Amino acid sequence: MANIVLARVDDRLIHGQVMTAWLQYTGGNHIVIVDDNTASDEFTKEIMAMAVPEGIGLDVFSKGEAIDGISRLDENKKIIILTKTPEVFLYLIENGIKIEKIIIGGMGANKNRKKLYKNIATTEDEKEDIKKLVTKGIDVQIQVVPDEKAVVLEKIL
Repeated sequence: MANIVLARVDDRLIHGQVMTAWLQYTGGNHIVIVDDNTASDEFTKEIMAMAVPEGIGLDVFSKGEAIDGISRLDENKKIIILTKTPEVFLYLIENGIKIEKIIIGGMGANKNRKKLYKNIATTEDEKEDIKKLVTKGIDVQIQVVPDEKAVVLEKIL
């Protein structure tokens, strides 16, 4: 299996910060998006592919495809896994994908979410999923960009 260099929750998935700061910081050479809606939308997948810099690989998996898809990636790949919610990482971990640290970088406010920390908002279910991740020994942090100090969520919860 490939080396996971970043596991990040960001409801925007691929955008400027991920492409510039996080790719450079982690040395990642392959991006994996795990999101059912994105995986089933050919137009969105094309847009995501256009946003990825040359030389960086991209796979877009549904949750159901992700375990097998990630497990099959070549071990020379340094992958960045992007999801929109912490629930997806809980699913991946519970199904055998080894992830030690998760960065929450973008969970914007909406009518169902309440502020958790600064500009990070969660639903009650998302907050419970984060607590479950922490209980499993996963280091869950809030960090928008690499040069910003990370905030350990266990202290906030």
